[in-house]
Amino acid sequence: MDKHGSTRPQYHQQQQQHQHQHQHRRHQQLRITMASPSATTTPLAGYGGYEHFLVTSPAEFVAHVEINRPRKLNAFARPQWLEFGAVFRQLSDDAGVRAVVLSGAGDRAFTAGLDVQAASQEGPLSGASEGGDLDAARKAKALRPHIEEFQACITEMERCEKPVICVLHGISIGLAIDIACCADVRICAAETRLAVKEVDVGLAADIGTLARLPKIVGSTSWVKDVCLSARDFGAQEALTQGFVSQVHGDKAAAVGAATALARTLAGKSPVAVQGTKELLNYGREHSTADSLRYTTVWNSVALQAQDLPAAMMSAFTKKKPTFEKL
Repeated sequence: MDKHGSTRPQYHQQQQQHQHQHQHRRHQQLRITMASPSATTTPLAGYGGYEHFLVTSPAEFVAHVEINRPRKLNAFARPQWLEFGAVFRQLSDDAGVRAVVLSGAGDRAFTAGLDVQAASQEGPLSGASEGGDLDAARKAKALRPHIEEFQACITEMERCEKPVICVLHGISIGLAIDIACCADVRICAAETRLAVKEVDVGLAADIGTLARLPKIVGSTSWVKDVCLSARDFGAQEALTQGFVSQVHGDKAAAVGAATALARTLAGKSPVAVQGTKELLNYGREHSTADSLRYTTVWNSVALQAQDLPAAMMSAFTKKKPTFEKL
């Protein structure tokens, strides 16, 4: 007690202890929030029925899709690839979504590819597929729909009208490359381990890598190197070859960069962004003359939208434009 009969020193000591305790709790809460993406995001309405995928909304008009089998390294069997296709069909038709981020749940893997254990218990890899006594032609006809179904489900991401930013992290082998090749932008965490692994399990990659990867990177020699050898390659090699456009220190930083890019894209005209994706994808598969003709037809419709005058007015007024849902 001081000369005025007060207990100020004791009060200040208690106040400092309280502040330290509050700061400690705040730091704990911050660590939890940073470690759990879902703690800072809003579940996206209408996407709660998926068992193997978590779809949230980290920003307006942005969807974040997580492959949600972390205990299985986010590996795929038939239930997962069927849901994957369904998720991206729904996102493509959802006017409330303008850009998509894709990552894997957990820190260990984006996806380890095919869930060989599950696939070996049912379906064509189980040894109990249709036509055990049939000849090769009839066995092939029975097997073909399984491959086509798998291909079609993964291709739904490429067909999605919204731009998709794929975040590769941790183990990213086999099917991970097929999926990444369907994305519009690929971003990588520094520790990512990548491989076109199919040759090592006795088959040629059949879900899209061999068709798409040569069109993504500039070196046919490098493509054949990694596809024939099935060797691992890292984030920096992927960046050097043009397979990814950004590398970040860890998964959290890579997801953050992808979300920032998605937010930027979502703030632009959906007519312009979705049209640009469509025309780029068309141009990849067609001649320049055919692409110019298709662009003419496309823009003869798109230029009639209100997005063009809204964007031009924004340039004059320096105010952020508002675009109607598409």
